[in-house]
Amino acid sequence: MNSVDLVQWPAMIVTVVAAWYVASGNPKRRKRGFWLFLLSNVLWVVWGTQAHAYALIALQLCLAAMNVRGERKNARQAAQPRRR
Repeated sequence: MNSVDLVQWPAMIVTVVAAWYVASGNPKRRKRGFWLFLLSNVLWVVWGTQAHAYALIALQLCLAAMNVRGERKNARQAAQPRRR
């Protein structure tokens, strides 16, 4: 086992923690979850590159794009005045 193989464990842990934060009702925690998901995407791409797991790399790029899209939508909604 080389050192890059060990990247999969932090990647898995960061992914689980990110999902926990994104599911929070607190906007600051959700935003933290977004950044953690992006970090997990990077970690998985690093691991996938060394493991030649090209489908995993493609998946992580797609998930990162969806996370950025979701964060932009959240930011737009947060900027809009609330209706009562």
